[in-house]
Order: sequence, then C-alpha cells, then structure tokens
Amino acid sequence: MNFWLPGLRIRRPGHILGAVRQPGERRITRRGLLQGTLIAGAAVAAPSSLARVRASDIQAYADADLDALHAPHPYGDGEHHVFMHGVASGDPVPNSVILWTRVTPAPECVPGSGLGPDVLVRWEVATDPEFTQLARAGTATAGAARDHTVHVDPFGLQPDTVYHYRFTVLDGEHAGRMSRTGRTRTAPADGAGVEKLTLAVCSCANFEAGYFSAYSDIARRAEAGEIDIVVHMGDYIYEYASGEYAGKYGVVRPHVPTWEIRTLADYRSRYGHYRRDVELQDAHAAAPWVVTWDDHEVANDFWSGGAEGHTAFHGDWATRKDAAMQAYLEWLPVRGTSPSRGGHIYRTLRFGTLAELHMLDLRSYRSAPGMIQPAARNAPDRTIMGSEQFEWLSGRLATATTTWNLIGTSVMMAPLNLVHIDQGLRQQLMQMVGLDVAGTPVNVDQWDGYVADRDRLLDQLAAQHPDGRTVFLTGDIHSEWANHIWHGDRIVAAELVCSSITAANVDEFLGAAEDNPVSQTAERHVLAHNRHISHVDLDAHGYALLTVRPAGVEMSWQRVLDVTVAGSPVVAGPRMRYDGALVTS
Repeated sequence: MNFWLPGLRIRRPGHILGAVRQPGERRITRRGLLQGTLIAGAAVAAPSSLARVRASDIQAYADADLDALHAPHPYGDGEHHVFMHGVASGDPVPNSVILWTRVTPAPECVPGSGLGPDVLVRWEVATDPEFTQLARAGTATAGAARDHTVHVDPFGLQPDTVYHYRFTVLDGEHAGRMSRTGRTRTAPADGAGVEKLTLAVCSCANFEAGYFSAYSDIARRAEAGEIDIVVHMGDYIYEYASGEYAGKYGVVRPHVPTWEIRTLADYRSRYGHYRRDVELQDAHAAAPWVVTWDDHEVANDFWSGGAEGHTAFHGDWATRKDAAMQAYLEWLPVRGTSPSRGGHIYRTLRFGTLAELHMLDLRSYRSAPGMIQPAARNAPDRTIMGSEQFEWLSGRLATATTTWNLIGTSVMMAPLNLVHIDQGLRQQLMQMVGLDVAGTPVNVDQWDGYVADRDRLLDQLAAQHPDGRTVFLTGDIHSEWANHIWHGDRIVAAELVCSSITAANVDEFLGAAEDNPVSQTAERHVLAHNRHISHVDLDAHGYALLTVRPAGVEMSWQRVLDVTVAGSPVVAGPRMRYDGALVTS
C-alpha cells in the first residue's frame, strides 16, 4: 500500500520498460550506477537506463529477452567477500531455529546470476561465542539453484537457550573462510511458564528513502538481551524502479537493480542489495526473526489474481508472483513453501504458556481490492484470508491454551472512520486511504475492505476469548497506531501498529516538517471520530516494541530522528499498557 496526498499523489509514472518511444529513438543500454553498501564500502555496478518501447511492442519481448536486459552484473575487483550477505536466523521452536547465510564463491556469482559452482559449507551451533561448547554441527551445500543461499534446521537444541552460530567454506579456492558469528535463541518448551517476552515489530523498509537506523537499534537491544525476537510485518523490500517511490528528499541511496523488478533474477538481485546493508545484517545476526510478506515483496497492492502494480507489459502474473515468492523464501530464514507451489507461510510459533504467535498471509488468497460498492464489502464470499487459512486460524484459536494470542496481520485490523471530517482535511485524509464508488473514504486494501472475514474472526474471539487477551501486530500504513478492537459493546483485542523503517509517511508526502499543522490536525480528527483509537502519529519512522507478561502487555514506539542521515539517533516515543483496555503508560 502507498499513501496519496493532494498535489503529491505518487502515481506510477509509466513503467520504465513500458514508456512510449518517440519515432526514430534508439534503444539504450543501461550502464553506470555506483552504489556503496558493501560492508567495506565497495560499489556495485548496475545499468542506469532501460530501452524505451512502444506500447505495441509489449509482446515483442520474451522472458528470455527481459532476463538478458535485467541480468545482474559481476562485482568488481576488491569487492568480493565470500559471506558478504551476513547470517540470519528465524522461526524458533523449542528444539531448533532456522539458520541462514549466502555464499558468494566467485565475483560473477552475484545474486540472481545463476552462476557459480556448488560449495560445501560447515555450520556450527554453540552455547558460547568462542565455540568451545558445540551443541550441533553439520554440512550443507550452497548452489546456484537456490541463489547460493543456505537454510539449516539443526534439530536437537535445548529450549529457551541462547546459541551462537557460524558457517565455514569447506572446498574450493575459499576453503577455510568463515562467516561472522550470529546470535539466536530457541523458543521455550511448550509447557514452560514464561514471565516475559519482548518482540520488536517492524515493517516497510524502502532502501531509497533512507538509512536503516531502526535496524541498528534493534540489533543493539537484542545483543543486550532486551529483545527476544524480531517480527517483520512485510514490505521487507520495495519493487519499484529507482526514483519511482522515495521520500520528500528524493532518492537517498538508489536501488539495485535500478529498474522495477519482475523476474526471479531481479528479485534475487534486490534482496542481495538490501542484505549488503550493514545495519540490516546486524539486526539479523543479533536475534531470530519471524516474518511475513505484504505487497511490495511482489508488486503494489497484490492479491490472489493480480496487482495494481502489474500490467500486461510485466508478462504473466503467476510467473512473476512465483518468482517473487521463491526469492523471498530463499533470502529469509523462514519455514514455509510458496503458495504458488502448493504450500503456505501462515504458521504458529509458541512461547511456553505465555503466548502463541499466529503469522498470517493476507495477500496470497485475498479477493480483488478496488473501487467497490459499500454493500459489496460485506459480501460473505469476499475474503482477505481465504477459506483454508481462516479455518487454520480458527482451529488454532479454538484450542489455544496460552495466556495471550498474538496475531501477525500485515494490514490494519481496526476500522477507520473518516466520514465526518472537517472540509479543510477532506482531501488529505480521503486521498490517504481512498474512496469507494459511493464516495465513502475507506481503505479497501486493509481489513475495512473485507468486512465479512473480520466479523467472522471477531465473532470467534468474542465467543472463545472474551477476556480480550488477543493483540494484533500490524505494519503497512507507515504510521503509529494503538487501537481497541471492539465487537459490539465488548473489547475483544488490542492492535499495535508500527511505523515504517524508512518508507514515506504523511509529512514527507506533504513536503512538510515532522509534526506539521496538517499532520497534527489530521491526528486530532482521527482520535475525535474513532473512539477505539488511543494513539496515532502520522509522521514518525522507526519500529515498535511489545513486551508480553502474564498480567498484561506494554506497547512502545521507537523513533528515528532523521532517516536521511546515516547513524541517526533513535529515541523513545509513547508507551501504552493493555490488560483488557489501553492506557497511557
């Protein structure tokens, strides 16, 4: 999802490959861009412009032609490091946790290249950072078929234990080269009494809009033992061409590749570029992550049968979606299989008797969004979850035995009433969320566009969990929110919405300072006309913390002072407590 504001509606300006060519204009080969995000500050060469073609030429290119245009370029001399993309862990269970790395066996083996030999690597897990107390070890093969990524599931670990892990190349010219050491933690035993669990909740990391200071702060806190897991609610990458969707200061640092990504090689290349960011690497190395996708891992506002960000020029939708999902599952430490290949990424992770975390996939199965009649939003066959995923979640909730239910939902659950708004704010707020065909301001991309599914889920929570011990964790909307989730006259849950890591929010689309009069007035209006919303900030960047205890949860927001400045400080924002009702802490 993107924000739109008057005079600054960031429409897609014509896909770069699909722009109209003038008579006599010749095709141009892309060359040139240097981007420095390697740990040692090395640059990545990538083309800088694509050929312009007539609309009538759209069918003239086969996938092979586009793949050739999009082919990743080798790293230059002095840039090569075998483990240049770091290490990561994720999806902890009591006896295991997924361990991840990527091997670059030769300079030409850049992400998406499909080049390079298989490489045998040794993985080690130890209870101490010096690796004198090995818990598990083994070998794995990194090959071009999986973009030289490695996923290890080292069963046999102890519950609720901090472990350190690393990888070593065993063959080839780089035999003996070792990765950095990562830190992770297994989940508590299912029946263990857990007194505290702290989650860092984050989303929406647009590389071009700024630096990842929020990730650095997460890494620092995790290393200090203040964060147990990182929960990423989606938009881990953005698919746009360089300059197509940036902040008010334009492109702070450009995407690689520079064009809009659409092929498997493209998606792999974009992930590889992100994962050379040292702040993101630090956050992955410091704690286990639990992730889901939203839309920009594939294309803007994607749903089961297409996307706002996909046109005929992009080729077959199913092929593009499958490529994007394959790259995601290669590059993230996640237990899951692409829905396009008969699998799913919705799943439950348990943390003793304290909490279960249910991570949803709200893109792969949803009905088409768009300009619909108000009555159509209530149609029983209109779904955001799909029937199988809904039945799975319903079954998990029906048999839940933990104190808290945590539900990871990439888009906002709480309704947003913008009908009775001051005329001076009408354009700003309505264009922020959009209009239906009746002229009613509503964000049809979120749960407001899928009322029947929301009502069914809240019916169950009201019947089976009337104490309100459910918290929805949400991203997507690039702003901070704390919401009561009402069903009838009862609060059945709370919702914590994190801001964006860097992706543009309201003040940036206005081209105004943070906490400007328009943003502040809009916030006051939202609070005045939505009794269930207890906190909103439309301008902040950063992430959120959720600390779960048996008696209640505490929400807090951490704010980056300036995402356009590398190393910007992160300061504490507001705090709220929830034990059946939200109160300021």
